[in-house]
Amino acid sequence: MSGREIQDQKAKARDMLVQQATNAGVSVSPLRGATIYSTKSKRDSTLESTAAEFSEAEDTSLPPAIRVDAANLMRVLRQLEVIAKRQAARIGIKAKGKTQFLDVAGIVAVQAQGNYISLRHRTTPYLVRESLSSMAEKLKPYGFVRIARSVVVNISAVEEIQPLPTGEYRLRVTGGKEYLVTRTYKHNLRGLAQLWVGSERLCG
Repeated sequence: MSGREIQDQKAKARDMLVQQATNAGVSVSPLRGATIYSTKSKRDSTLESTAAEFSEAEDTSLPPAIRVDAANLMRVLRQLEVIAKRQAARIGIKAKGKTQFLDVAGIVAVQAQGNYISLRHRTTPYLVRESLSSMAEKLKPYGFVRIARSVVVNISAVEEIQPLPTGEYRLRVTGGKEYLVTRTYKHNLRGLAQLWVGSERLCG
């Protein structure tokens, strides 16, 4: 096979990969991840020569870029799907002889009260006959963490935390109510934020 035919095959393969990525909804920048070395003079820097130099770049430069972009896209889509489920999910609770439907995102905290749990939805508490462990397991996929033996909170509702000399934390949620984070569960505070600025991540 001649050098010209090899170049033609490379160009066809490149075009096919770009077309597949485009059909899959992936935005691909052909220059991303590719290092271009010019063998021509600086004066000869037209678009045509740049395209030709790209064709002569290493064979593996484009496919990994596409794979990386596709992987990143899929990860972002999965994260968005989880967020959408968290925001759209509703919980049905039986209270006062009827079933009420509440959006999960509006639940601020759940606290054990004997054989019942007090489910605080925004500013309104609902008393439900269920164990805290069972409810904590159901709410875990929606961003709820246990901060004490008897309390589960929605991490998106946490507005402030304060360390205490005892090694515990005081946590304030939307609406102003405060809860104590015991040392046993303080490691759960690590997930309160994805980015930490001006301070170290909590609890290591």
